[in-house]
Amino acid sequence: MDFSLTGIWEHTGAFARFIIFTLAFMSVSSLVVMAERMLVFRKSRKDSRNFAAKMGAILAKGDLQQATGANMGKDVGHLGRVIGSGLTAFRISPSNKEVAVESVARALERQAQREVQSLKRGLGVLATVGSTAPFVGLLGTTMGIVNAFQQMSVAGSGGLGTISAGISEALITTAFGLLVAIPAVIAYNFLSGWVDGRSVDISESSNEFLDVVARHMGGGSHAPQA
Repeated sequence: MDFSLTGIWEHTGAFARFIIFTLAFMSVSSLVVMAERMLVFRKSRKDSRNFAAKMGAILAKGDLQQATGANMGKDVGHLGRVIGSGLTAFRISPSNKEVAVESVARALERQAQREVQSLKRGLGVLATVGSTAPFVGLLGTTMGIVNAFQQMSVAGSGGLGTISAGISEALITTAFGLLVAIPAVIAYNFLSGWVDGRSVDISESSNEFLDVVARHMGGGSHAPQA
């Protein structure tokens, strides 16, 4: 049997080709998700760092009035959107300290959950491909072995040599399944770890911002604007 790509394709049956097409589609889907998420994560991290550098200098002074009026632009990353929601809640909150802090805390939590879910978008595709691709390939192998034994039965002759070619062709689908699954699993674990890290960053930044709000309200300098 010729094990070149052309030789493999010529010897595969209709069902095996269907399995290969399915795995190819799964592979392309996972690669698209990997590339898209990497670009999104890279931009979001860059924008968040720029926002943190600018807003951090303002919040270090405890000047929330200046912070609420600062124009940071649209590209502020996941961190900027979370802190921005807290600044908006602070601006419209009442002068009562406990109510204001609670309102800001809820706004930060809501936006943080939205950002984490947004960062996780598409990771389900990688998880699905990584977990199902080997089984899809195994299905092709199983059916290929069944067909090989059926051919041996029709031919009326036995022996491993009679069905070895058919089994070799059948095992190819399992190999393709593993080739598709392994990169998807690696990418899923890496990207999930990145999202978990950003989730911690968001939580820490939110707590630091709440501390600034609490100190500001304690000083009695909050003048809410509608």
